[in-house]
Amino acid sequence: MPRKTTSLEAVTTIGIDIGPARYVRPYSRGQKNDFRDAEAIAEAVLRPTMKFVAIKTVEQLDLQALHRVRERLVCQRTGVINQIRAFLLERGIAVRQGLRALRTEMPIVLAMTDKLSPRMIRMIEDLCTDWRHLDARIATVSNEIKTLSEQDDGAKRLMTVPGIGPIISTATVAAIGSGDVFSKGRDFGAWLGLVPRQMSTGGRTVLGPISKRGNRYLRMLFVQAARAVLLRPQSWEKYGLRSWIEAAARRLNRFKLAIALANKIARVAWGVLHGGRNFEVRSMRTAPQAA
Repeated sequence: MPRKTTSLEAVTTIGIDIGPARYVRPYSRGQKNDFRDAEAIAEAVLRPTMKFVAIKTVEQLDLQALHRVRERLVCQRTGVINQIRAFLLERGIAVRQGLRALRTEMPIVLAMTDKLSPRMIRMIEDLCTDWRHLDARIATVSNEIKTLSEQDDGAKRLMTVPGIGPIISTATVAAIGSGDVFSKGRDFGAWLGLVPRQMSTGGRTVLGPISKRGNRYLRMLFVQAARAVLLRPQSWEKYGLRSWIEAAARRLNRFKLAIALANKIARVAWGVLHGGRNFEVRSMRTAPQAA
């Protein structure tokens, strides 16, 4: 059956390609009406360079929904913790940074009756109750995601890549499936927004900060994976990253180094997912000595 093309609306019929609306808008001429929209769609989808959106499966949508729920719960927990810290700072009580530090200090803080009024103590206790409830919800969703990662072949292969665990592996599978929508790992890194923004003109190449395009949530996870790898130098040799990281660290600051490593990990992840094989370190063969 010949494939058909459409745009603007998510059509799930087999044989339909979906084009993003933002790529159609430049072809719209004149004022907006149904005739002009149809004309722009018909012209845009026939372009040989037009990019189409991959249709997600039901399993991908379910997995994506789990990640969105978890992200919302984590944001709510962060808001509760920040509110507790703000209330304590207003009373002159400062607690060192970190979730664990605040949890450890809470019994001591609640015992400071000379600085906290009974009403404030009661409000902070209620916030701590909300905090524990959110912790339980996040743990439940995370355990479900971990279970799904152990059942999916693509997620299991991704977890062999350094820095990638159940959360990142399942988020990647939910976003791109088997990675067939990209022709190479470089395209996946660019789609994540982990490459410099280009502002070139007149034959002069000008590169700016990273473009931050594509999936913000997935980009954040890959940056966290890169930082986790950088915090464990003893594992660099195991994954064949020592020479690359040491060379990059000589010319990049620690923030740019994390972004560069996140881009590298993302490209490796695409290769593992698309190629259907586990991550493996290839040893460099020694060049033959000249006689």
